[in-house]
Amino acid sequence: MRVFVFFLLIIVSCSPLKKYEDTAAKWENEIVKLENLDSSQDYTKNQILFIGSSSIRLWKSIKRDLEPYEPIKRAYGGARYTDLIHFTERLVSPHNIKAVGIFVANDITGGENDLSPKEVLKLAKYVVKQIRTSHKSSSVFFIETTPTPKRWKAWSKISQANDLIREFCDSSDRLFYISTRDYFIGDNGLPTEEYFVRDKLHLNSKGYTLWSKIIRENLKSIIGSN
Repeated sequence: MRVFVFFLLIIVSCSPLKKYEDTAAKWENEIVKLENLDSSQDYTKNQILFIGSSSIRLWKSIKRDLEPYEPIKRAYGGARYTDLIHFTERLVSPHNIKAVGIFVANDITGGENDLSPKEVLKLAKYVVKQIRTSHKSSSVFFIETTPTPKRWKAWSKISQANDLIREFCDSSDRLFYISTRDYFIGDNGLPTEEYFVRDKLHLNSKGYTLWSKIIRENLKSIIGSN
């Protein structure tokens, strides 16, 4: 019995929820606002739920861009995997959906608090684990973190994290990866600035047009796999 309790304590102490417990409170109000949308919006069982950071939140033309698919946005600006792990079940479990799309792009930015690519992978896996508690058979897909002019200096680490998540998706059932990097890097080997707004981080209308085209084309195989 003592051995069991000992190992249980080790598991709890190693949980990412425990490791990053201080990150949750900052976003609680934003999550409550997203939850409140569930009572004011109508859904069908054919909807696709998108969770993650501001590129999803700011995607104002998402319904038009992804037709005939029916998207639900449940994203908040500045989202990192370190805080999303606290809210995934709350954002996903209420919905009867065909698939869940994930785009999180703030855990590696070129700053001193960046996660390692392996830690990003670990948290991405944990998000999938949480989704599977309520949606065991729904398709889950990750949208690749986009190469941006703003964070180009961190692209080496970002692309490593992208590659690790892609390998994880390739080895798992009902798990998919949408790669975007080749579309956003120009012939000069740098991010194409015409796809971004002035902050050189977020997409402009031209960028969203390209992004949505890539995602929509991939959804054909993702949704068809259910």
